[in-house]
Amino acid sequence: MAFCLTATAVSAQGDGQNEPLSAIEWLSRSVEPTPLYEPPAVGDATSPDVQVTPLDRPSKDPIGLLSSDVTGLPPTLWAASDEAVLVDLVRAERVDTVPALQDFLKVLMLAEADPPRGADGEGALFLARVDKLLDMGALEPAQALIEQADPDTAPLFRRWFDVALLTGTEDYACDAMRSTPAIAPTFSARIFCLARTGDWAAAALSLNTHRVLGDINPQEEALLSRFLDPELYEGEPPLTPPARISPLTFRMHAAIGEPLITANLPLAFSHADLQPTTAWKAQLEAAERLARLGAISENVLLKQYTARTPAASGGIWDRAAAIQRFDAAMAANDPARVARTLPDAWAAMQQARVEVQFAKLYGAALQDIPLSGQAAVIAFEIGLLSPSYETVANAAAGAGFDPFLIGIAQGLPQEVRANSPQARAIQEGFENVPPPAELESKVDQGQLGEALLRALALFAEGAEGDLRSVTDALLLFRAVGLEDVARRSALQLMLLDRRA
Repeated sequence: MAFCLTATAVSAQGDGQNEPLSAIEWLSRSVEPTPLYEPPAVGDATSPDVQVTPLDRPSKDPIGLLSSDVTGLPPTLWAASDEAVLVDLVRAERVDTVPALQDFLKVLMLAEADPPRGADGEGALFLARVDKLLDMGALEPAQALIEQADPDTAPLFRRWFDVALLTGTEDYACDAMRSTPAIAPTFSARIFCLARTGDWAAAALSLNTHRVLGDINPQEEALLSRFLDPELYEGEPPLTPPARISPLTFRMHAAIGEPLITANLPLAFSHADLQPTTAWKAQLEAAERLARLGAISENVLLKQYTARTPAASGGIWDRAAAIQRFDAAMAANDPARVARTLPDAWAAMQQARVEVQFAKLYGAALQDIPLSGQAAVIAFEIGLLSPSYETVANAAAGAGFDPFLIGIAQGLPQEVRANSPQARAIQEGFENVPPPAELESKVDQGQLGEALLRALALFAEGAEGDLRSVTDALLLFRAVGLEDVARRSALQLMLLDRRA
């Protein structure tokens, strides 16, 4: 049976030279843990009292932003599974899956739930959840989750500090670092924060001291020296970017006027390119990258596409122009203009792989516009990718559109003829049969979260060719009441071309 998938096997599926770095690989070393009950070696003269937290403190694993009433998932989601197994599964979970499962993975990462077996004060599952959100570029939810937990440990504070650097709130982060004596900043972070808060003399003194002591390597010294006194290096060639880019080095390179290109960096860095001071082309490219994983809303994407008049042609400029023409046609409620501009706009969204964001913006409204021919077919498919997919399908029944797609949207694809292996795999996933025994036993043992993580991995694997895995994942989703997840995932698998 296709389910035989261990945590090791799941982690292997993401291997490849082009895979992005995980959060634990690109996080900065901006803070260092300090011995329990001991203050940092170098502190602030006005530091508040040290708050000591014992090793047997409660786990942070139960903390979340979404209650059971919101998610529909029970508080016992993780409780019957071993924490180490869950951590491996979360870390291995792929983010380049269909948007419906990207959304559901975020829900799992943000859900409030009882801690798993073996959980302790380190909150390993909590950290893995935060890191997965960072891998998906979901900085705001990750930041909110960390703040809900109170970043009072070095691993949590480091993540919080790095998110602040990437979102341009580093001054607030530096203030928090100074007022958190139990968290020892590294020398580079301390010098950076001294400068950001205006104490340039102390920053320069600290740099010189730690240079003499050998605490800072030559590459860090060169970057910090330019950060503290950029005018001294006018006319000098740019620094060679380090092999490992952290949020701290990224932020300092930007500050000295040598910004680093984000296209080849982990997705979270793309948020920096959304700043108004960034060139529009870079903003557009970053918005598309982030939208593919749902890291920004469809409204933010549309705002970027329509911010200005394209300055050139080709590539992303053509996509922006196509969206602007279509958006103007929709605003004018002109069916003829919509019919003319829709095919180009849809082709642009397919090229950028942000079809679902486009469908959220226009899917429902398109159903009220009288269209025919190719435009009508496109509007129908866009509607099926929108949250109103079932309403769209019900209205389209008998109108000559693809009956199998209508069947999926209605939850009844087994009643329609399947004309491809992929369609048959989906059809079998909607049969009234139990999920694979291995998955079903996980659910019966109370290990619902573990079963769902495995099903997410199965679907991603199945989308690349092992179609039995698609069937197994769909059967599990439907067996535990996730009908909407099952239908949306199946529709997106049929409608979205994700071939490399």
